[in-house]
Amino acid sequence: MTTSIKRVLERILFASRWLMLPFYLGLVVALADLIVVFIHEIIAHLPFALTEAVSSTTLWVLELIDMSLVANLLLIVILAGYENFVSRMPQESHPDWPSWVTTIDFSGMKMKLIGSITAISSIYLLEVFLRPGKLDPTTIGWLLGIQVTIILSGVMLAVMDYIASRSEKH
Repeated sequence: MTTSIKRVLERILFASRWLMLPFYLGLVVALADLIVVFIHEIIAHLPFALTEAVSSTTLWVLELIDMSLVANLLLIVILAGYENFVSRMPQESHPDWPSWVTTIDFSGMKMKLIGSITAISSIYLLEVFLRPGKLDPTTIGWLLGIQVTIILSGVMLAVMDYIASRSEKH
């Protein structure tokens, strides 16, 4: 009796991974929304492209790069998260499948995420410094402090993953 109850409970627990699917579908909607914003930014900039100063164009390009990195981050979470936590996807039915999708584990996904977040925050920091107007020292200190914290978090995650990979598995 207890063995059959245990089996049923295990099946329920294992099937609960499908409860993650709405999260990944929601991230697909967020990715589509980001595309709309990206296209809107391009359309809004085009009428001024010939008269815009180089500094304004540089800031605009940095915003587009920033959105692209956020989109990459979403794609990493959607594909690798689904592959790791919900269900495997057959690579052979997708000839142009990125190689990292089926090989990235949770640790690798964390490193890709922190790398993307570091790049996104670096571009934002660069945008802030390139904008006309003076920045007060307090704002600069907070922005740099946050950037350093993000970088240190990435380094600490990498160190923890390295230590975990060297230790005995239980």
